[in-house]
Amino acid sequence: MAELQNLTVIGSGVLGSQIAFQAAYFGKTVTVYDISDEIVAGLPAKWQKLSEFYARDMAATPEQLEATTARITGTTDVTAALANADIVIEAVPENLELKRKVWAQIGAAAPSSTIFCTNSSTLLPSDIAQSTGHPERFLALHFANEVWRNNTGEVMGHAGTDPAAVQAVLGFAEQIGMVPIHVEKEQPGYILNTLLVPLLGAATHLWVNDVASVEDIDRTWRTATGSPLGPFQILDVVGMETLYQINLNTGTDESRRVAERIKTEYIDKGYKGRDTGRGFYTYE
Repeated sequence: MAELQNLTVIGSGVLGSQIAFQAAYFGKTVTVYDISDEIVAGLPAKWQKLSEFYARDMAATPEQLEATTARITGTTDVTAALANADIVIEAVPENLELKRKVWAQIGAAAPSSTIFCTNSSTLLPSDIAQSTGHPERFLALHFANEVWRNNTGEVMGHAGTDPAAVQAVLGFAEQIGMVPIHVEKEQPGYILNTLLVPLLGAATHLWVNDVASVEDIDRTWRTATGSPLGPFQILDVVGMETLYQINLNTGTDESRRVAERIKTEYIDKGYKGRDTGRGFYTYE
């Protein structure tokens, strides 16, 4: 397959914006699609914030960062966003029906050679692939939060994915500074979240059942394991919206209680995680 130079990112939330910036930093031409003019108008502020992180953590120069933002275009026109796409990465909320609806639109509008990737954290490619109309070109490319630091790119196809598409996406991940990880068989949560989700689920279990405070749960994990972050500090990076959607869709009584508490105590008050300055903790 030809080099995947033109990237379209669908959704400019925490991870969508990071993926776009990371790809542009490594020389890709990036179009970011989102649903409202207000969201698109706010993208330059996200690029400025990410520029600060790249200057701090990647020793990026002002010239590199200026070139990075120049490679990114934002739009609310999905047809225009997909017109020249070599590869699409979808980063919309973890809701299966929403993702199927979005992928039906993408599949109808994208060029015939475009490779389709979901950044879903928990859903299987085979759950979504048929919605695209082109399942042979559909697979998952999963990023960890703070992609410039935690730079794994987990690539996972489904039984009907063209092996050439898998190889192309593994190459793309490496080109944008990720460590490409080939997940050879469909696995909910890939490798990273298969390891991480039980920890975070255990932490929210302790919290929603009032066994211990957020601070004491985190303090226990950090002290006993030497980890730099406790589970709730990790959840603040993940973001409350993602935590809410995952628990809402899990279907157990406990997950429902976690979702309800997250919504009423955090999301409804605008406390959506570290990216907004407050989640379980407050950040400057």
